[in-house]
Amino acid sequence: MTVDNASGDNASGPPTATRAVLLDVARLAGVSRTTASFVLTGRNDMGISAAAADRVRQAARDLGYRPSLLARSLRMNSSHTIGLLSDGFGGGLFAGELIQGALAAAVLHDKMIFVGETGGDPLVETRLINSMLDRGARAFVYASRRLRQVRLSTLLRAQQVVLVNCTIQSRDTATVIPDERGAGRSLAMALIQRGHRDGILVVGRAGPGDSAGLRIHGITDALRTQGARVAAIIDSVSQPGPAAVAVGRILGAAPRPTALICLDNRIAMGAYQAVRDCGLSVPDDVSVVSFGDSQLATWLEPQLTSAAIPFGELARQAVEILVAPEKPFGAQYVAMPLVQGSSVGPPGSGRDARRDLSSASSTGRQRRCAVT
Repeated sequence: MTVDNASGDNASGPPTATRAVLLDVARLAGVSRTTASFVLTGRNDMGISAAAADRVRQAARDLGYRPSLLARSLRMNSSHTIGLLSDGFGGGLFAGELIQGALAAAVLHDKMIFVGETGGDPLVETRLINSMLDRGARAFVYASRRLRQVRLSTLLRAQQVVLVNCTIQSRDTATVIPDERGAGRSLAMALIQRGHRDGILVVGRAGPGDSAGLRIHGITDALRTQGARVAAIIDSVSQPGPAAVAVGRILGAAPRPTALICLDNRIAMGAYQAVRDCGLSVPDDVSVVSFGDSQLATWLEPQLTSAAIPFGELARQAVEILVAPEKPFGAQYVAMPLVQGSSVGPPGSGRDARRDLSSASSTGRQRRCAVT
């Protein structure tokens, strides 16, 4: 329906469209508001004549009537709105895929998503949660950029909440997390299948219970079942520069490793640099695999084989849990798909790394790949 802004025939300006309400439908159909409500909510047991019901439905179509989800939520003590919170969305794949995955599931269930970033500030988190509650949110997804244990605020614990990429001590809360250990097994088997067995190095820093530690457990599990092993773990690096230096020292020694498993893509970038500095190539001389499938994985040349963190699928499953009649508890593991690049080949020909050191373009590169 429309309402004219003008008070007289000569007033200018277009009419302003307003949303039709249930009373408008009832008046146009010539029935009571209660009768219109019964018809539009599918109540067929109230003795309403077919002719009256047809008039109500036609009036709703003519007016473009849509029921108020907020009013319905208040009556039924339910909600069509879900809050999506994170300590830090940042940019890149995490934010984009997380929001897209949550929206994909929400649309299927006629839900809306409110998105908020706390920045790790408890006061900001409280304000965001209260603001979302004021706007009808009754369920929440809380997501973390990195796998870690979190402590939920008292306010958030009082709501329906599912965690994404983080855990909590209580097993009463559903958590959706990537299967990091399974991903470690997948990458290790990708190397085994190409013939790598004894010259496999793991590069990256791991802490107790973090994603890197779980990845290493998966790697060692898979290699053990195949009668192979990790030759060494370079656990003192977490950034590309130090990784390039540390890997360069290893590549300049004998015996040279045949494969590097990097615990994230930033470390893989440093490993690629070290391979080039030593006059070697990926994958002809050294195979490289990693975790994360960030944009770095596609920018590296050759493209990096990597186990992707499926942020979109994590969020999608979290929303599905929130809307399910029966909700699971504890950890729900989601497989990390293997994104096949061109960075894995059979073990190199074993050519001595010394042969190409003279081709390094600077003494700095030579120092990175020092022969011992």
